[in-house]
Amino acid sequence: MLRLSKLTDYAVVVLVRLDSGTQVQTSPGIAATTGIPEPTVAKVLKSLSAAALVTSQRGARGGYRLARPLEDIPVGDVIAAMDGPIALAACVDGSATECESLALCPVRGRWDPVNEAIQRALSAISLADMREAAIPPIFRAPRTAELGHSDASR
Repeated sequence: MLRLSKLTDYAVVVLVRLDSGTQVQTSPGIAATTGIPEPTVAKVLKSLSAAALVTSQRGARGGYRLARPLEDIPVGDVIAAMDGPIALAACVDGSATECESLALCPVRGRWDPVNEAIQRALSAISLADMREAAIPPIFRAPRTAELGHSDASR
């Protein structure tokens, strides 16, 4: 089973939380509103900052904010920031590990197309998509097109 780390899951939660306002947010404040322990939030923010997904501001009014809108942050970027490059098997190009059976493997290098397809899929899903999926439809603001009329007919 392919499974992401808990830190990647927390990173998505933290990034979506940072989208809730234009002001900078502190690590303790994010921890209080998400229920994620503050040391974990700090660790996640450090990795997200290193990956240029968030920016930090020092000082008395310091904190963190998104480096770009959620619509422009693919899930694949968050996974790479927290867990490193996506590699399904040890023989995928760019994998940090090496397979001990590489010389004898009949499918050596055949995982690359599968890995690339997964990377494309994860790049096509933004954090804004994730945020929208988390809000039940009953609580979402209706779109004009869903109401059956345009702004001009109001």
